[in-house]
Order: sequence, then C-alpha cells, then structure tokens
Amino acid sequence: MTTDSNKGLKVTIGILVVLLLVSVGFNIKQNSDLSTTQTELTESTTEKDSLIADLEALKATYDAALEEKTSLSEELEAERQKVVALLEEVKRHKATASSLSGYKKRYEEMEKKLNALMLENEQLKAENEGLVKIVDSTNTVLIEEREYTRELLGQNEELSKKVDIASKLTISDLKTGAYKVKSSGKEVATERARRADILKIEFTIAENKIAKTGDKSYYVQVIDGKNNVLGERKTVQFGEQSLTYSFISTIDYNNSKVKVSENLRGDNFEKGLYHVYVFDGNELVASQSFTLK
Repeated sequence: MTTDSNKGLKVTIGILVVLLLVSVGFNIKQNSDLSTTQTELTESTTEKDSLIADLEALKATYDAALEEKTSLSEELEAERQKVVALLEEVKRHKATASSLSGYKKRYEEMEKKLNALMLENEQLKAENEGLVKIVDSTNTVLIEEREYTRELLGQNEELSKKVDIASKLTISDLKTGAYKVKSSGKEVATERARRADILKIEFTIAENKIAKTGDKSYYVQVIDGKNNVLGERKTVQFGEQSLTYSFISTIDYNNSKVKVSENLRGDNFEKGLYHVYVFDGNELVASQSFTLK
C-alpha cells in the first residue's frame, strides 16, 4: 500500500509540474505577444505623427506658393486640396502598419508632384520677371509719351479757353425804362406806373471778328416791384439750373456791333423797383434797375 501510494503521489506531482510549466510557458508567450503588439503600436503612432508632420509641411509649401498668384494657382490649389484630404484621413484613422504604408506611398506621390510644380512655378516666375522688365521699359516710354501728350493737351486746352473767352460776345450800354405810346406811335419816357404802356430794354452787342456768326439768343428777365416775372414767364432748363424769362431776344449776328431794342408790353404796371436781367444761356451778362412811381 505504501509503495502504490508513493507512486500515485509521484504521478500527481509530475502532472502538476507539467501543468505548471505549460502555464508558465503560456504566460511568457502572452507577455511576449503583448510586448510585441505594444511595440508595434508605439512604432505605428510615431510613424503616423511623422507622416502628419510631413503632410502639414507639404500643405504649408502649397500655401506659400499660392500666395504668389501665378498662372499655376489653380493646379496648385487642386493639389493642395488633395494634401488636406489625405492629412484629415491620416488623422482620423487608426494607425496600422498596412494603412501607414499606403498613406506613405500617397504622400511620396504628392511630394513628387509638388517638386514638379515648384520647378515649373520657378520657371514661370523667371519668365515673368523678364516680361516685367520689358513691360517696365515699355511703360517708361509710354509714360514719357503720355506726359508729352498731356502737355500738348494742356496747351491746346489753354489755347481753346483763350479762344472761347476771346470769341465770347460782350453786352454793353444796357438801358431800361417805361414809356407811354401815343396814338401817333411816338414813345414818351415816363416814371409813372399808371402812364406806362411798355417797358423798353436796349443793349449793344460788341463787335467780335472771331465769334460765331448766325442767330444769337439772349434770355431777358423783367421782375416788377412785387417780385413777379413779367411777360411770357416761360422756364428753360440748364442742367440742374432753371431760368424763368420774360422773352427771348434773337439777333442775326455777323461779327459787327449790333444795337438791340425790345419792348415788353403790359397793362397796369405796378409801382416799385424793377429789375432787368439779360442772360446768355444761364450766364448773367447784364443787369439794370429802375423805379416806377
């Protein structure tokens, strides 16, 4: 009995030792696998961070190139958007060895594209600088020509102004007053409002050999003592200005001195101070006042 018991005990102990060894070996294997996995995750995270930094640098290069605004701007912007999309994708996805390998390959293709575009962009900038020099030289010539032209235009404008001033007709000897018209047709000056039949306006247009010939019109405005415009009381517009006139005096001018005499008929002229104004267009060229008692 003692011998059999010892044998059974030994077998049991042997089985336990084997199980213990198997358990220890399994734990060692598990710890090794976990350590390997942690190492791989750490390495993947580091590679992901490095790839993100590379992509951000790539994006910054595109940003700087786009600020120069060349003819490649549209193509540069399209490639920049691809970099931005990949950058967001890398940040969003879990880092694994297989996914990082694909991302790196795409990054390398983008980097090659960037290098090609940068080379082309530099060539374009060099060509543009050459064109700028040509344009600057041309602009210098054009500026000199414009200055010369502006000087000539200024001289011509000044001369034109002098001609306009010299050719302008001048009015002199404006005379105004009230008259009674007798049955014989004779006109007798009066200062009495109740006796007046007409108001006479006379003036002289001076001789001017360089003025335009032909019909010349003047607007005559007569205002009575109650500030009423007499006569036709029509209004003419000159841009934003308007003028209410009593009548228009039109003369056939032929560069010689002309004496103008116009009558403004009325009934029951008011007492008071009368004002007479003669306008050439909207420009006042003569004025006079008189009083009726």
